[in-house]
Amino acid sequence: MEDTKTALVLGATGGIGGEMVRQLLAAGWRVRALTRGETPSPRSDRIEWLRGDALARADVLAAAKGCAVIVHAVNPPGYRHWGRLVLPMLDNTIAAAIAEGATIVLPGTVYNFGPDAFPLLAEDAPQHPLTRKGAIRVELEARLERASTQGARVLIVRAGDFFGPRAGNNWFSQGLVKPGQSVRSILYPGAPGVGHQWSYLPDVARTMLQLLAVRATLPPFARFHMAGHWDHDGRQMTGAIARVVARATGAAPAIRRFPWWLVTLASPFVATLREMREMRYLWQTPLSMENARLLAVLGQEPHTPLDEAVRATLEGMGNLNAAGKKNAPGLPAR
Repeated sequence: MEDTKTALVLGATGGIGGEMVRQLLAAGWRVRALTRGETPSPRSDRIEWLRGDALARADVLAAAKGCAVIVHAVNPPGYRHWGRLVLPMLDNTIAAAIAEGATIVLPGTVYNFGPDAFPLLAEDAPQHPLTRKGAIRVELEARLERASTQGARVLIVRAGDFFGPRAGNNWFSQGLVKPGQSVRSILYPGAPGVGHQWSYLPDVARTMLQLLAVRATLPPFARFHMAGHWDHDGRQMTGAIARVVARATGAAPAIRRFPWWLVTLASPFVATLREMREMRYLWQTPLSMENARLLAVLGQEPHTPLDEAVRATLEGMGNLNAAGKKNAPGLPAR
């Protein structure tokens, strides 16, 4: 018999996995978290850290015993060998979910879609990816759909580019600004006037929690899109960063073009830059996400105002000093 308030989180030390851990605990869930390294601290009596590897099926099966939910938010270490390791990790999660009758929660992306599905992206749009990573994403979802006919349940929440206080690897912290440094300039990767989709990580996790609360009413294979923060002209996000920094420091940063030429030169030698270059098409084509299906189920989408979300993100990344935090008029304290 499953424990309806126990969840296993794979990737609990990452961006979305870590946020899911925090919000599951706040909502009264017990959490198990599988980690390859030392167990983090501080500890809670409602989180159980287990040593293990998402690539080892026995570890995943043992960790999932009695769990109602498995959050699959894990990626290969350092994103190396992504194409070779991602599908075996998912297969282990699927095996555990079938064994336990559990719901798999997958943070989805737009990588599995090509421009033929743009500019307004619905959940059931045709999946014709342009990239290797996108093709793997298509296969991920196909395997999950098959699993939903074999005793597992599946909940996929697709969102735009993540940003947040603890979001980890993302365009905000790897492209627009540099963590731990004063923000003197903002590098924007998008073409002028081209819209871009952003999602604040705590809002994404909150949406997943709300959907889990009504999972019994959902189809066995359920997919939802979040509208998140739609930057219709490529100026809304950079403008919010500039406003927040100016309030904190008294000086507005300059907004500059992202050096794609440098990424092109260095990408043969740096895996992260290769991944960034492969996804450049998402900065050259407008893409917004249709969230009508989500609204029909939840009534509203969790949505933190942009300036508040950006300020929390910059604080979490160490970009705003202590004095600046005290001098940010017009924004609520966090």
